[in-house]
Amino acid sequence: MARKKKKKTFDAENVPKFMARVGRPLTLREICRHFGLSKQKEKVKVLLQELEKKGKVIQVSSKRYGLTKKMNLIVGRLSCHPDGYGFVIPEEEGKADIFISPRHLKEAMHCDRVLVRIDRKRRGKLKEGEIVRILERKNKYIVGRFETDGQVGFLLPEEEERFTTEIIVPLSWAKEAASGQMVVAEIVRYPSPNRGTLAKVAKVLGDESLASTHAEIVTYKYNLPKDFSEEALKEAEERAKEPISLEGRRDLRKLTLFTIDGEKARDFDDAVGIKKERNGYRLFVSIADVAHYVRPGSALDEEAYMRGNSVYFPDRVLPMLPFALSQGICSLNPNEDRLAITVEMKFNKQGELLEYDIYESVIRSKARLTYQQVQAVLDGNTEAVKGKRIVRALHYMKELAEILLKRRLERGSLDFDLPEPEVTLDLLGHTTDILRAERLFSHRIIEEFMIAANETVAMHLTERNWPIIYRVHDRPSGDKITAFAKFIETLGYSLPKTREYTPLDFQNLLNEVKDTPHEFLVNRLLLRSLKQARYSPYNIGHFGLASDCYTHFTSPIRRYADLVVHRLLKKQLRGAKPKEKWIKGLETTAQHISERERIAMEAEREIIDRLRVQFMTHKVGEEYQGVISGVTSFGFFVELDEIFVEGLVRLSSLHDDYYLFSERTFSLIGKRTKRQFRLGDRVQVRVINVNPARREIELHLVTDVTHIATFPVQP
Repeated sequence: MARKKKKKTFDAENVPKFMARVGRPLTLREICRHFGLSKQKEKVKVLLQELEKKGKVIQVSSKRYGLTKKMNLIVGRLSCHPDGYGFVIPEEEGKADIFISPRHLKEAMHCDRVLVRIDRKRRGKLKEGEIVRILERKNKYIVGRFETDGQVGFLLPEEEERFTTEIIVPLSWAKEAASGQMVVAEIVRYPSPNRGTLAKVAKVLGDESLASTHAEIVTYKYNLPKDFSEEALKEAEERAKEPISLEGRRDLRKLTLFTIDGEKARDFDDAVGIKKERNGYRLFVSIADVAHYVRPGSALDEEAYMRGNSVYFPDRVLPMLPFALSQGICSLNPNEDRLAITVEMKFNKQGELLEYDIYESVIRSKARLTYQQVQAVLDGNTEAVKGKRIVRALHYMKELAEILLKRRLERGSLDFDLPEPEVTLDLLGHTTDILRAERLFSHRIIEEFMIAANETVAMHLTERNWPIIYRVHDRPSGDKITAFAKFIETLGYSLPKTREYTPLDFQNLLNEVKDTPHEFLVNRLLLRSLKQARYSPYNIGHFGLASDCYTHFTSPIRRYADLVVHRLLKKQLRGAKPKEKWIKGLETTAQHISERERIAMEAEREIIDRLRVQFMTHKVGEEYQGVISGVTSFGFFVELDEIFVEGLVRLSSLHDDYYLFSERTFSLIGKRTKRQFRLGDRVQVRVINVNPARREIELHLVTDVTHIATFPVQP
């Protein structure tokens, strides 16, 4: 009997494989015939369009499709330069940027995702290319100043130098915008060879001194979702009304569990509890069971996936989930029954994990504590928190956190001491101060307990061969780390002579510079030299934490990655068997949420930068002490002591000499006087000019530089 032919799987992985095997562009008919889908051409077209959007396939004619990697084509993001040319930054890691001349930009705009053909020509060391396809338009909305001559309106984008085409706003589409007002405009027609960009005013912005105005600007600029669909809101309300059930769960409501968060926090993912035993500690980390309420494929799930994570601004939060869940039934609010997943861990007195248990539970948080309250208790103020059991538990937690921290640092986990900005607003929303957030030991307690829970869950699922989304951090490599190693030698320090550094090599260095004048400098430069952490279904470890196996499990209210891990963990706990096909879905999810995380980080960073500049508009003429935080060929940046703000001292303002930039020592050196400006040097500066449109703070040097200690370097 003839063997039955195995059916060829038609999906986004097998279509490119088939095309690569054939080795030439294929017609739609050929692809359909190979996969036995001659009568389902529309289905095949849809998949090919998806592959085009991803930059894997390109339609080379009306009938044929080819593989981009076989046609010298690269996918990347376009960055336009004020002088009219641009660079494409490839998505594939390790690929060099590609120079794009003005005539080869075509209709592409700043930040568009594009497909580039590489030419043989080279411009210096950079490859030169031509944009052949726009895969994704980045700029749906543009923030700018509306201007009109009475006949027609124009939009002058905030980053005007990045946009190479004129943006026209017909007066009938200008709403009530007056000439000179800041607006958000929606692009109606993108540029073409024969026509300019057409836009309409979506929103007239208010007072530019308010944090709320800048939050609106950043929200539109990064296309951050604000509103939830009616279906998702209705679903959230219905899910929030469901009764709490003990079925299949352990009842931990009598256990002393409580939350510790910032003063402004409104969503509480995690509650902690502890018991001190004869030979160590038993730690309980209970995380909100968000997966119980947000089911795969639901409207809530679609909204959460699209966002990827919550985004936090000084005056608001753009939540991943509606408030009925994020601040309601999923939030571990005090004195309310809540569904949770609990990781129970037993540690000995040396911080070694002896045993653990993971289970679904019902908890009842006994208190909502802040980091400041907890620190006050640890410092001896027993009246800062009510309840003897809670106060006793906090002291046990301090003991265990110190042990876990010591053990983690000994294995090489990197501990950077770099402050985060804390913006203070008045009742109207004006910025009144920007300070360095204080890092208390109470923060450390939660950090250590969350790391322990994340590692335990990752280890638990990995040992059982379950696919999950890992939080990975690649080993450092390349020019950045080589330059860092050479630079610290100029300060009298060194790294081991090896091709591959370990986390412990860097942590030993951080210990060596601690409490020295070089601490700020080395911490800052090392952090800049490392790669960015990301999500992946493949475990390569987390270099920064010196962890062989790590995931994100403890924040499912605000991170989609954690929600996915919860779903997989619950399946495993309930006796399901892992399936290999899940890994493909996790690849797509990991890539998406890594991208959403980067966008959120950029948005959160930009709003802080905007508020910093706005705050400094009233400080022109004032003098401040600071430290040189960055050195370039056109000047040096100074981070102020009194206000957590950075400004630029331009090279053109230094009139006593001609200064040359040394990449090796990260310094500016006077040709005649040999005077130097180096990273970490202390200076006094005066605020000369503040340009909110370009987000620039210009400083002038007032007094001579106070150098950090250095060591002679052999030429």
